[in-house]
Amino acid sequence: MVTANLVKELREKTGAGMMDCKKVLTETDGDMEKAAELLRERGITKAAKKSSRIAAEGLVVAYVSEDKKVGSVIEINAETDFVAKNEEFKTFANDLAEQVVKTNPKDVEELLSQKYIKDEAKTVGEVLTDKIATIGENMSIRRFVRFTSNGLVEKYIHGEGKIGVLVSMEGGDEILAKDVCMQIAAARPEFLDRNEVPTDRVEKEMEILKAQAMNEGKPAEIAEKMVQGRIGKFYGEICLVDQEYVKDPSMKVSDLLSSKGAKIIEFARIEKGEGLEKKEENFAEEVAKQING
Repeated sequence: MVTANLVKELREKTGAGMMDCKKVLTETDGDMEKAAELLRERGITKAAKKSSRIAAEGLVVAYVSEDKKVGSVIEINAETDFVAKNEEFKTFANDLAEQVVKTNPKDVEELLSQKYIKDEAKTVGEVLTDKIATIGENMSIRRFVRFTSNGLVEKYIHGEGKIGVLVSMEGGDEILAKDVCMQIAAARPEFLDRNEVPTDRVEKEMEILKAQAMNEGKPAEIAEKMVQGRIGKFYGEICLVDQEYVKDPSMKVSDLLSSKGAKIIEFARIEKGEGLEKKEENFAEEVAKQING
């Protein structure tokens, strides 16, 4: 019988994933040594060793169903930009964006455990492990977002996979939705409207604005009035509908939507490697290490 402790022990010993460990232990009737050998034979241990390396490059890709009712945007990471341009890697990333739309996994862990839509003999996790072993770099599925809509879902990819945007919209048309996607890519809104901004975030900003006004020598009551005027600029930076429309700064995004009878339901903006520590390359040091053995 394969126990949780056996799986844990093999995982700690080899660095392989939990599902891979459980699978080989089941195949070998719980024989630890045979299971470890099986992982090595399949290149999984080799792939696991690569998993400690930083993967902050990669691609953001998106997929929208033909009827424009369902869409996804997903970030797949690799160690280098070179691998991100590899056709095998790009195909895998696009397949996963399609899989998220068609199978609706609740999170990355569930996606990894699903049968791969292009080869149902393997799970997504197993295919990922194969890619790590054959391409020779650590790779990971970092995150994804999936939207459904009674109106339409539109996508936009900027900079060959650097930024991906997904928008769910009611009313309007595909041209408008694409323009809104480009707005989001360029202007980086954090929220759809003022109602979504956390109260403590607003209160903190108002404290800062009041302190700024009082540092300018304004009395407290005047400072309070100045805060009310300046808080609009704050919303105009972080809320999509309050932003100036990048194609025509004389209007706000809310004006654009109203003129087209449209409403944004939700949006997502994913930037490749955002928040990840990036590997610093020191080629002189690397060459020196090779020379010195």
